[in-house]
Amino acid sequence: MPTKVKKYKLKTHKATSKRFRMTGSGMLVRTKGGKSHLRRRTSKRTKALLSEMVPVQGKGFIKRIKRLAPYMKLR
Repeated sequence: MPTKVKKYKLKTHKATSKRFRMTGSGMLVRTKGGKSHLRRRTSKRTKALLSEMVPVQGKGFIKRIKRLAPYMKLR
């Protein structure tokens, strides 16, 4: 009877999973920073622009994010 080879689960880097998201078309998008405090002087237009998601640029960044959050594409 052959022994089973155990497959290990990979741990997700939680900060990465909270900051990045995979779209339905497979594009990796990120949230913008600077939304937590010191926003009273900021214009309404600038604050509205902070809420939108931005696609991640650079193959190296995308590779690193996919390594830190290996199960992101499953969601």
